[in-house]
Amino acid sequence: MSIHDIKNLFPEEWVLLGNPTLSENKIDVLSGIPIYHSKDKKEVCYIGRDKTSAFEKITLIFTGSFKPTRKITGIFNRLK
Repeated sequence: MSIHDIKNLFPEEWVLLGNPTLSENKIDVLSGIPIYHSKDKKEVCYIGRDKTSAFEKITLIFTGSFKPTRKITGIFNRLK
């Protein structure tokens, strides 16, 4: 299943993928077989662990976007 289809099926969720296909630079996930998904990362890791034995490789992806949780301003204020 392509990464585009996975993002459409499981928006804003953590998805455990089996046998992922990676880009040439080995950074971006292009496709894979969804094994387990949830909004809770710990749940995916804990429950999904028992479902991975049939796969050679696995990876965990987040289908949403990360929002910054903290401002980094201290050092930049001192540089002015």
